[in-house]
Amino acid sequence: MCADTRTETLHPGEPEFPPSLVRRLMTTQFPRWAELPLTRIRSAGTSNVMYRLGRDMVVRLPRTPGAAEDVHKEHHWLPRLAPALPVAVPEPLGLGTPDEHCPWPWSVYRWLHGDIAEPGALTEPALLAGDLAHFVTALHRVDPADGPPAYRSESLAARDGETRAAIAALREVIDAREATAAWDAALCAPPPAGPPVWIHSDLQPANLLLARGRLNAVIDFGCLGLGDPAVDLIVAWYVLPADGRARFRAALETGPVPPARSADRTGEAAWARGRGWALSIALLELSYYRGKNPWMATVARRVVEEVLDDARRAAGPAGRGAREPDRAG
Repeated sequence: MCADTRTETLHPGEPEFPPSLVRRLMTTQFPRWAELPLTRIRSAGTSNVMYRLGRDMVVRLPRTPGAAEDVHKEHHWLPRLAPALPVAVPEPLGLGTPDEHCPWPWSVYRWLHGDIAEPGALTEPALLAGDLAHFVTALHRVDPADGPPAYRSESLAARDGETRAAIAALREVIDAREATAAWDAALCAPPPAGPPVWIHSDLQPANLLLARGRLNAVIDFGCLGLGDPAVDLIVAWYVLPADGRARFRAALETGPVPPARSADRTGEAAWARGRGWALSIALLELSYYRGKNPWMATVARRVVEEVLDDARRAAGPAGRGAREPDRAG
């Protein structure tokens, strides 16, 4: 991530967070840190505005009411989950309160080092696949007692209307026929066999920090909660190349997963649901962010193509021969 002084907005009604406002918030609420250098961060994230504070901290200010609802959840649950996870996660250092210019609670966290997991630019995809499997397995094994529902705790069927609407809106950008067929196939997958588990829900490139190609930290737990473990399989299509997906799945199969739940991460039904989640999320993101956030739109379009390529490979030569011409310009 690099420094940026812009205050552009992404969402309707989003408040502005210029440096002067953030400095005033620090002065009034955390005076012990008020004199530290404050630098706007260019981030691929879309839920929070971020400022680096000194060398070792970051200020995160929610862009939307939905992101604001996640602040207290992260402060409550991250310290409890962190000891069970194999890589660093955000460490809350201060909980800010709203004022007349900042409508929602906000946070100060420990700064975590790393480069985002840029798709197509991974230096150690095979090793990263194992790291991701280790993280997903560890998170899913944490005791779910008293955990809240995840942001993506609904079934795939509950997303049917908005997913088909996104396909229709993107029919000049993607192969709508193939996207519909892939979505229909995901809806046919059996549901998870066991109860909900802890899931991150948003294992996308910008939320994974790498060091020397290996997973160094996982950030942005705003979607955290209990849900279908297949939701976290989206990382296979959002980040990894095709051979990396195979390694990721193999690592999940050999990891320390209770036998009663292993099929919910590695079985054909789980993998089909994971593909469906990746497709649905990417379609909605591409529909929303094209023209607003080119990086997010590019990642989402890549995910759609990865899912459709998987579907073509599964269909074999007959399926490839039946493919319509690419309509993307």
